[in-house]
Amino acid sequence: MKSDVLITGPAESRVRFLCAHGAGAAMDSAFLNLFADLLAARGIQTIRFEFKYMAARREGGKRRPPPKAETLMPEYEALIADLAEGAPLLIGGKSMGGRVASLVADAAHKGGKIKGLICLGYPFHPPNKPENLRTQHLEKLACPALIVQGERDPFGPREEVESFKLSKSIGFHWAADGDHDLGPRGGSGFTRKGNLAAAADAVAAFALAQASGR
Repeated sequence: MKSDVLITGPAESRVRFLCAHGAGAAMDSAFLNLFADLLAARGIQTIRFEFKYMAARREGGKRRPPPKAETLMPEYEALIADLAEGAPLLIGGKSMGGRVASLVADAAHKGGKIKGLICLGYPFHPPNKPENLRTQHLEKLACPALIVQGERDPFGPREEVESFKLSKSIGFHWAADGDHDLGPRGGSGFTRKGNLAAAADAVAAFALAQASGR
């Protein structure tokens, strides 16, 4: 397996989650650090990695816009191949990372390489550009999937997303009053800590169910 990964959680975990980062934040972002710890507490091992463009930024490379999601598919597929041995594997990621995973999920699932897909804040469209949808492949997705989405995520709020024509293989966990990082507004009656814990519960339940074939 590649050495430039972060592994969080028990080595004897019954299921592994391969997780890619978002477009602008690295694999050790505050959100992913916390979420990986929450999954570890629930017995899930998370394996985080960085796409080459993000790794280059660590080495002092010029900060450029992230590549198109489709061009990152081979990198994700290579990581899946590296993790062929071991406990059952699910793939996904935060925002753009989840989108890239969703583009390779059906082929990997059909080939018996993965058990499912988990997207943390799927970017259904750029903020304030609801006409630029990124859902065509999700209409026919066959791989079991869970999308964890904030109810008021600017990349796809609940009221809007529930009007989309999406595959029945996709389930949702909605973070109450949550933004793109699942955080609610002050005075909403909800907390970020509570939203993240509930999201981790949903992800762990989904991952274990898929790993056991339920």
